[in-house]
Amino acid sequence: MRLLQHKTEAYWFYRVLSLVYDRWVNPLFWTPAMREAALAGAALDDRSLRTLDVGAGTGFTTEGIVEHVDAACVTMLDQSPHQLARARAKDGLARCAKVLGDAEALPFGDAQFDRYVSAGSIEYWPDPERAVAEAHRVLRPGGRALIVGPVRPANPLVRRLADAWMLFPSEAEYRRLLTAAGFADVALSPVAPAWYRSPRVPYGVAASGTKPAAGSAPPAPAPAPPRERLGAPLRGGERVRTAFRFAAGSLAGALFVPLAAVLALRERWERRRTA
Repeated sequence: MRLLQHKTEAYWFYRVLSLVYDRWVNPLFWTPAMREAALAGAALDDRSLRTLDVGAGTGFTTEGIVEHVDAACVTMLDQSPHQLARARAKDGLARCAKVLGDAEALPFGDAQFDRYVSAGSIEYWPDPERAVAEAHRVLRPGGRALIVGPVRPANPLVRRLADAWMLFPSEAEYRRLLTAAGFADVALSPVAPAWYRSPRVPYGVAASGTKPAAGSAPPAPAPAPPRERLGAPLRGGERVRTAFRFAAGSLAGALFVPLAAVLALRERWERRRTA
């Protein structure tokens, strides 16, 4: 697994990142235009849809959801209390339920939600197969899941950095994850910030699928137990390995910020020059 594709390391990464996430990081990598395009895949066409936002963080994606769904019908889940604390300070999300929990072991019963949305979270899942199976489990038949995440970069140098940092699935892997969990009508739509220009692979995708009606498809296989549990005691050399992964993974992630900032500034300068 990648350096920050571990629950403990991701927890501490966001403990630090939550301080600057909304103002300095999110505007570069996950913009309102991207959010609007991605959420189209969730088919949020009814204000009363029971909607679960997994890996909700500070609530940026949730703010887009509540433009279409009544906030009282939305549940936000994240393993980071520091990210959720930022979400609690946002007036528009006051009526959303906020739950501290694990994407790979959702604390909800079967068939409780009409929509499942997860944006910018799959990158940190140690076991994405289990997390997508959990999405299938908590959706009612006919419910729809949307998973938004990055795609493995085409540039060899950037790809090595990405592979060291966290999970960057290929487009085929997104499709396989949803299909293997039992979803039908799987579709992928590209999403990217304005500064991203590579024609070889998309920056990210919004992958969606529908849980078939009861009896119309074989039951999804039962997921294996979670590989990791946040808060599990660290023994011996595991503490050292965890500290190393956190430091090295945070450095790898931090290198993406100035790269994106330079590309964003270039895009703005060129847009102004041609205006």
